[in-house]
Amino acid sequence: MQCGVIYIYIKKKKNILLCCGQVQQRALLLLQQTAVSQQSRRSDWAQHFTLHGISEPVLSSQYIISNVLGEKTLECVQRKRLRDTLTDRERERVWELCSKRLTRMPVQYVIEEWDFRDLTLKMKPPVFIPRPETEELVSLVLEDLRSIQEESHTTDLRCLEVGCGSGAISLSLLHGIPQVCTQVFALDQSQTAVCLTMENANRLGLQDRLDVHHLDVIKDADAILSKCDPADFLVSNPPYLLSQDMETLQTEILRLDHSALDGGLNGLSVIRPILALSSKLLTQRVYLEVAPCHPPIIQQLIEETRPGLLYLETRCDLTNRSICKCLTNVWK
Repeated sequence: MQCGVIYIYIKKKKNILLCCGQVQQRALLLLQQTAVSQQSRRSDWAQHFTLHGISEPVLSSQYIISNVLGEKTLECVQRKRLRDTLTDRERERVWELCSKRLTRMPVQYVIEEWDFRDLTLKMKPPVFIPRPETEELVSLVLEDLRSIQEESHTTDLRCLEVGCGSGAISLSLLHGIPQVCTQVFALDQSQTAVCLTMENANRLGLQDRLDVHHLDVIKDADAILSKCDPADFLVSNPPYLLSQDMETLQTEILRLDHSALDGGLNGLSVIRPILALSSKLLTQRVYLEVAPCHPPIIQQLIEETRPGLLYLETRCDLTNRSICKCLTNVWK
């Protein structure tokens, strides 16, 4: 018998403001002015976003202006540069990116990159955009990996991520403690996600310790076992939304790959096969993000159908969402 831990990390419309045609026309004329500083341009676009019901209008304009000026945030831009007039090329670029945001394209897709922990990752639609909550999940995994290293002096742990998306979780683990997490297998049912994960790995110089496979955990269990067995850890932010809740999502979220969001009738269509896979190849621990309604359901599911897994506890994160922690006894 080998023992380990499963952490199941849980996550829990704006009224569109309409303006009359005259106001919209005036706003567009203002935005087309040439001799305008980036400060004025940012304010103008923030107001324009607000008029069109774009979520987070100020932040959206700030991220876009910063990107055009070659920085991540306005805080990184020199003060003098903030007062300078935008060049024709910069003004055209701002117009191009803000026009995309007006279609409710997520700002991460608009600027084509996003920071996750201490990594800057390339973003590409419709691949899932990593969220701040998932950073807490990664921190939890890294904390446990360091504890294991201190207790057992292990230095060659292998991790499997199911549903890698942009590679945020896998690459953060490889980057965080390279002396412990020496190899990561990353899977995704989307070829676009697989390619994006590899692109980000190459950009960060982590490609030598990452194996990325175009595999579906529901359909390709045998192939996964063949390529990834054994794995010490399994980490996943699977699709867990109930299908009936998909229609309530914001327009920006609906621009994401629906297969990365929709967990089926009860939100467990991907979680179930992950648990089944865990009992076959896992030697240590599993970490999953799930919906707030799932802990009691997963606990019952484990007790009734997965005798190798033992549900342990539920915890809350800083946003008062739940983290479920389970102990696993994996028989092989």
